[in-house]
Formats: sequence, C-alpha cells, structure tokens
Amino acid sequence: MRFLGFVIILLILSIPFEMLLNKLFSVEKKKISETPGKRIDRWGRGIILVVSLGSLPFVVVAEPVIIKWVCIFYCVVQYGFQSILEWKYLKGTNQHIVTFAYLLVGVILFYNAEYLFRLLR
Repeated sequence: MRFLGFVIILLILSIPFEMLLNKLFSVEKKKISETPGKRIDRWGRGIILVVSLGSLPFVVVAEPVIIKWVCIFYCVVQYGFQSILEWKYLKGTNQHIVTFAYLLVGVILFYNAEYLFRLLR
C-alpha cells in the first residue's frame, strides 16, 4: 500500500516538475509524430516494449538488486531514445533537455529506491 502511495506522490510531483522545466528552458511542446521521425519513434518504442515485456518473466523472479538495475537500464533506454529523437527531429524546442532531466531523475530514484522505501516504513 505504501508503494502505491509513493508512486501516486511521484506522479503528482512530476507535473509541476515538468512545468518548471518547460518554463526554465522555454520549451514549446511538439510531437515527434508530426515530424519525419514518426516511423522511427513507433518502431523504436515497439521494440523497446517487446524486449521489456519479453524479459519481464525473468526479471520478476530475480533478486531485488537485479530488478533495480533492469529498471535503471529500461529508464535509460526509453528516455534516452526519446531524448535523442527529440533532439534530432524537434530542433529548437529544447524538449530533449526536459526528457534528459526525467532520465536523470528516474535513474536517481531507481538507484535510491531501497533507501526511499525504508524512509516510508
């Protein structure tokens, strides 16, 4: 139950965090689907999804340390891919900086997850 509360708090805090970053870096929101990178984005996300879902049964039964590093890896791959596509196809929007900031925050949160959950006890 505490985990669910933790996730809800993170989701609620992510909205003002994104708004702050968008204002700080003067980001004008655009979508990759409105650029020539639409196909690459779809294929890349699909491949990442299939690989992550395919590896899920092996990760679930692993030790918590392995699960943590798989989550960090998935975060880096997903947000890294999105950031690179935004940098390449959404020139002048600075949107890739916000995505990269989410990558950094995600890695930090996953890396310190054990400590954060101990604080919730």
